[in-house]
Amino acid sequence: MRHTACFFVAFISLFLILNSDTLGGSQDLANKNKQETVLSHTDNGHTAAAADEHHGAKPSPYMVIPFITLLLLIAIAPLFFQHFWEHNYHRVAIILGLITAVYYAVFLKDFTSLRHTLVEYLSFIALLGSLFVASGGILIKVDKKATPVVNTLFLLFGAVISNVIGTTGASMLLIRPFMRMNKGRIKPYHIIFFIFVVSNVGGGLTPIGDPPLFLGFLKGVPFFWVIEHVWIIWLLALFMILGIFFVLDHNNKAGSDSKDTYTGKIEFKGLKNLGYLAAIIAAVFIDPAVMSWVPSLDPLPVGIREIIMFGVIFMAYKTADREVLKANEFDFGPIKEVAYLFVGIFFTMIPALRLIADMAKENSEMFTSSLFYWASGSLSSFLDNAPTYLNFLSAAMGKFGYDLNGGAEQTRNFLANGDAVQYLMAISVGAVFFGAMTYIGNGPNFMVKSISERAGVRVPTFIEYMIKYSLPVLLPVYAVIWFIFFRG
Repeated sequence: MRHTACFFVAFISLFLILNSDTLGGSQDLANKNKQETVLSHTDNGHTAAAADEHHGAKPSPYMVIPFITLLLLIAIAPLFFQHFWEHNYHRVAIILGLITAVYYAVFLKDFTSLRHTLVEYLSFIALLGSLFVASGGILIKVDKKATPVVNTLFLLFGAVISNVIGTTGASMLLIRPFMRMNKGRIKPYHIIFFIFVVSNVGGGLTPIGDPPLFLGFLKGVPFFWVIEHVWIIWLLALFMILGIFFVLDHNNKAGSDSKDTYTGKIEFKGLKNLGYLAAIIAAVFIDPAVMSWVPSLDPLPVGIREIIMFGVIFMAYKTADREVLKANEFDFGPIKEVAYLFVGIFFTMIPALRLIADMAKENSEMFTSSLFYWASGSLSSFLDNAPTYLNFLSAAMGKFGYDLNGGAEQTRNFLANGDAVQYLMAISVGAVFFGAMTYIGNGPNFMVKSISERAGVRVPTFIEYMIKYSLPVLLPVYAVIWFIFFRG
């Protein structure tokens, strides 16, 4: 309870800080925010306030220190002072986030960036929380022996449906049955490759699949543009990643001497919760930027979409089958951990995103498709990939004389230039695929980690994840993709 109280005190403080001008009677600022804020789905599900334009003075480069500090603590604290971190991570994340918020409010007088970030965070947690609770009321049991072939096909299935219900939806729905199916033989690599495939790379084909692609859709990129131009890259990436997984799983002899018999049946309970999942996905599109009739709730930091999602959290939990929740070992621990850590991440990364955006726009002439690929990918490994995508898309369009904020027609004209297509392909692939490089690269990653740990499965630490898995497995895969498609 103390943790929850601490969280809400910090939230109220942030809300009052960034709305101080509006509450004090500055209606002009409220109207300006209403015009400038574009709410958009980001799966990480998360939904982000797409801060296409940066307002106020440029932050000091020293203000990236809170963000770097938080990243380092997430990486090393569980190794060197685990007891302290487990009992104080929420305080650390909130304090570091408040340092950045106070700096922007007091020294820069930049309330717009804070408002955008709070809207983005609440949208993120609304989507993640609603999918977490709705999927927690669904029980899927696959009574089939977990062979390398079965596991590989299961992950491929997850990759496909992540383009329909988002990487967050697919991750929350499938991680528990994947662990149950591999009971007795599950190893850390099972969880890591699940994150690689289902929580990230799989969602690279449609705007529903991953946050950056939806932002592109809102900015004028046709709905089927990505699948038309990226499908072969998507297939190649999955083929290589799943091939490595198959070899690892083939060499896993744990449980091979089991005498268990299997019926081959798939058991499904909690059918009504599919309705909740459908409501969540539909709510993603209830946005003034998509449907002009949808009213804005300014100056509130939430919209109708978020209200629907928070409502789903309440209804899905209240109406859930208690036996299903028990079988899924459901509790709110994972979503609480994500909520605390990511409120710190979202606010401390504001200066980093601003500095990166300025750099990209000022140096757009030197960016090639190769540099766009590696730059958007590298930054998406540690920063929110949605604004990273927008910043580099803006730089790419500026390179050809187009303005991202000039409307959908500008984006379509940009894409009509054959030379420009390669740039958006590089940015789209980089922003989506590289989210798998770290636990914080995409929202579902940390959620899958937390659910797995609570189920008793050992998962790698932050550093081990990178050194043992993402760098030796994903980096060569992404290098092959670069060599074939973007090095020119």
